[in-house]
Amino acid sequence: MRSRRQFLKQFAAGGLSAGLFSIFQCADSHKSKQPNILLIMADDMGFSDLGFMGSGIQTPNIDRLARNGLVYNQFYNTSRCCPTRASLLTGLYQHQTGMGWMTVADLGHPGYTGDLNEHCITIAQALQQSGYACYMTGKWHVTSDKTMKPKGPKHNWPLQRGFDRYYGHLSGGGGYYHPKNLIEGNEWLDVPEDFYLTTAVNEKSEQFLREHMETNKNQPFFFYAAYYAPHRPLHALEKDVAKYRGAFMKGWDRMRKEKLARLYELGIADESWPLSERDARIPAWESLSEKEKQIWDARMAVYAGQIDCMDQGVGKMLNVLKEYGELENTLVLFLSDNGGCHEPQGGELDYEQIDELGQEYPMQSYRIQWANVSNTPFRMYKHWVHEGGIATPLILHWPQRFEANGEIIPQIGHVIDIMPTLLEITNTPYPREWNGVPIHPLPGKSLVANFDSEVFERGPIFFEHTANRAVRDGNWKLVSKKVHEPPYVGEWELYNLSRDRSETENLADQYPEKVENLAALWDQWAKEHDVYPIDGRGWHEKIKNPG
Repeated sequence: MRSRRQFLKQFAAGGLSAGLFSIFQCADSHKSKQPNILLIMADDMGFSDLGFMGSGIQTPNIDRLARNGLVYNQFYNTSRCCPTRASLLTGLYQHQTGMGWMTVADLGHPGYTGDLNEHCITIAQALQQSGYACYMTGKWHVTSDKTMKPKGPKHNWPLQRGFDRYYGHLSGGGGYYHPKNLIEGNEWLDVPEDFYLTTAVNEKSEQFLREHMETNKNQPFFFYAAYYAPHRPLHALEKDVAKYRGAFMKGWDRMRKEKLARLYELGIADESWPLSERDARIPAWESLSEKEKQIWDARMAVYAGQIDCMDQGVGKMLNVLKEYGELENTLVLFLSDNGGCHEPQGGELDYEQIDELGQEYPMQSYRIQWANVSNTPFRMYKHWVHEGGIATPLILHWPQRFEANGEIIPQIGHVIDIMPTLLEITNTPYPREWNGVPIHPLPGKSLVANFDSEVFERGPIFFEHTANRAVRDGNWKLVSKKVHEPPYVGEWELYNLSRDRSETENLADQYPEKVENLAALWDQWAKEHDVYPIDGRGWHEKIKNPG
């Protein structure tokens, strides 16, 4: 694969409207002030769920960021929501921050406290030292569940971790109509009538940006918009769902093939990447009855509506930046926290309930059937560290710094690379200690070289979540799935990602020395980064006996 591929012509053929494209026209001449930063993250959105990738979901605003920016096709998250958030915000592997598992319990080991520890700082804390105003909206999910209360410790709430303003929810789950908690600043809010979470985040994001521009335009900002969409349950407004009803009746088998063809066309997928087989737990689409097909189409229509609504919010933020002449001087980053989620929610859905999907009840998810499509061409899902769980499309858009036409960047990268990138472009030093406490040095690598078309050797990157393990070093990836009995770790699998990114041909038996060497690398990393002891117990076991 060439180092950069342009898909401008193919992209333009997709029917992009001139009206929406106008927000990307040049604003003012180059500015000398520090760049603004807008970091946008989706929740549980699969690798190929964006509109320009052939998903059938309308994401015109994110698509335009891609069309006029850089698109990374080998970028990684940590496979789950709060570990990714911890790594993204701190530039550290999640275990170094205490967030090796989840916020719901302290497992009694330094890497698994379920609460950001004092040996890390956030991007916001760092950038405040360089004079940045720092704002956040949406899902926080890096503080212990025990502190998600109106009264009690707030040491790891957003305002105590570097943000000047915050609106959103601290918890990782819940519904969109009545979220478990709703916070502005440090204040616990009552959920108003006719509330829908994504709309509220969209409106508050636009408000924060507009008020910054009105009162503080000469101060650079860091804005972190952490969407809950399209995390389950399937909650979406009827106006957003209606446009997708019937749109997915072609079914998952055909859609996976068509999406991969589109990814080949764009250069996002190399033609050496095969389409992974349909998950064995999923029936062939044509084996379903007509009513069953309509039920599954209805699930996907709501999921699409959730992403559609998020994209509308992205458009609102970009329009504010355009209006005030700041779009050129703003680095916009977009990514997802993990792959599509296979987890079932709710019981079986009756045909008569189709029109109720999207409302508060019934609580449902789009399940493994559609998650397999979301992660095309990969296999596995959120929670695992095979490619379907950890691959994210990263999009960068910054007209003042680099001219780009949707070029594909094959740079291998990880969410820990974002903090060093932002520190470099803002000339912000990273401290050795914070409030008198030593903090971990950054293990990530700045991506700034990519802005000038340079793709560099990244060095190995590592993964672990609930006893799912992996290391990628160049084109080689060693990965294993957990087993459900102690010691929980499964057998290693080996893949050459240069010709099998979809992980369909396990080469472990052919290259035992490569397995041994990569396993030793992973073990050394695990010992140095508070990964041990490996704990693969199930959710309820850990809650019952967390220590």
